[in-house]
Order: sequence, then structure tokens, then C-alpha cells
Amino acid sequence: MSPVVKPKKEKFTLPGKYLLLIFSIISIVLMIVTYGTTAFDKPFNAAIGYVVVPFEKGIGRLGEWLHNRSDEFTDVKRLLAENEELRDEIAHLTEENAILAQDKYELNSLRTLFELSNEYDSYNKVGARIIAKDSGNWFSSFIIDKGTNDGLEVNMNVIAGGGLVGHISAIGPNWARVTSIISDGTHVSGQVISTGETLVTEGDLELINSNIISFSMLEDDDNLVSVGDKVVTSKISDKYLPGILVGYIQFIENDNNNLTKSGYITPAVDFENLSDVLVITDMKLHDYD
Repeated sequence: MSPVVKPKKEKFTLPGKYLLLIFSIISIVLMIVTYGTTAFDKPFNAAIGYVVVPFEKGIGRLGEWLHNRSDEFTDVKRLLAENEELRDEIAHLTEENAILAQDKYELNSLRTLFELSNEYDSYNKVGARIIAKDSGNWFSSFIIDKGTNDGLEVNMNVIAGGGLVGHISAIGPNWARVTSIISDGTHVSGQVISTGETLVTEGDLELINSNIISFSMLEDDDNLVSVGDKVVTSKISDKYLPGILVGYIQFIENDNNNLTKSGYITPAVDFENLSDVLVITDMKLHDYD
């Protein structure tokens, strides 16, 4: 026996034209009632007041709310536009500030080189900019933007920041490699200004992390050398011209042989922050070592 299928109930729908007619009639009635309220007695007027007045108030409040929202939306658009303008202005000022900071840094760097040039006025010099360096934090070896086309040669001395940086170890037409005095195994013959005693410095990249380089072979029989004394390049150096500041005695102790002393020197140059250097174009005329 097959199941009985119940017919689906059809949903009641009112055609759109009837809805429109009903709303139109309601609107006309409300208009007539509103217009004719003066012709009715007071009880009827009171009844109409309960219906029409709240409706009119609601419409008024709705209009006021929409007006306020419109003003707020206009204010938001204006604030967003102003915010975008301020962002652009801040970005522009930030860029200008960065440029000014860079200009100030370069100006200070050039001023330092100028003062250094005056300090070593007896030597002829050429300014150069560092364009590349070896990996790591320290400028143990780097490339400058001057070469043989600018009259530079291998073994010319390089100075910056108040003292000796190193010497040119390789060169091309428009570039040169500088090996600094902090490079491993690099030796410099130095002299303590206060006593005239000589010593030999040795580069060590592990020590430079503590901002020092080692020295040895100091003969100081009278114990005249002390911490803070200036050390400059000596006259007997094979590569370096005499009188260039190397650094300051930081620590000193007697060697096991009780004949010489050794210790550490704080370099005059900040080997972690270099950008421009001076190349002394005068060459050492004789080798004494």
C-alpha cells in the first residue's frame, strides 16, 4: 500500500500592487487626519495625538540622527585626509632629518680630517673615501676610492681620526687596499715620546675587540715609561714615516727575561668607525730594519 502524500500548503503572499495600495491609503488617511484635526472635538484630537504626534516625533528624530551621522561622516573624511597629509609631512621631515644627520656626520668627518691634516702639515696628503671593507666589525683591511691615477703607491701611509691607520698594500688605477695596524701579524716600530724608547706593536684581531693592540721589546731600564704615554712611529720603521701617533700606553709589565717590557696600547684611531682617510703621498726614503 503506497503512502498518502499530503499536499503542501501554499504560503499566502500578497501581491506587490496590493501592498502599495494599502500603504498609499494609510498615508492619505494620516494626511487627512493631520489636516483635519481642528475640525474634530477634543476627545478625538487627544486620540489622534497619541498616534500622530509620536509618529511625527519619531520621523523628526530620525531625520536629526541621519543629519548628525552625515556631519560625522564628513568630519571623518576630513580627519582621514588631514591624517594622510600629516603622514606625508612626517615622512618628508624624517627623510630630511636623515639627510641632515648624514651631512652632519660627513661634515664632522671632514673637519676631523682637516684638523689631522694640519697636525701633520709637513706631509703631503690626499683625501680618500672607504668604499668597501672585509667582513667583520673592524676596518682591518679595506678599499679606498683612489689609486695610481691619483698618484698613490704601495706602502704609502694612511691616517685618520688622529693617528695611524695603516699602509697601502695593493693598488689599481682608481682603488687601493689598505692594511691597518690592527691586522693579524702587522708590525709597527714605535717610539715613546716622553722617553725616546722604542718598541714594536703587533696587530691582533682578537685583542682589538677590547680596543687594544699589543707591544713588546720595550727597553725601559729606568722605569720611566708609564700608562698614558704617547707612542708614535719611530724613525727606524721600514714602512711608516716618523712621528705619526699610534696610540697610548694602556698596560705595561716586565718580561720574563727582566730586560724588556711588553703590554698594550690603546690605538688613536677608532677602527670600528671609519669612512674617510688621508693618504700621505710622501714615501719612506730608506729602510733601516
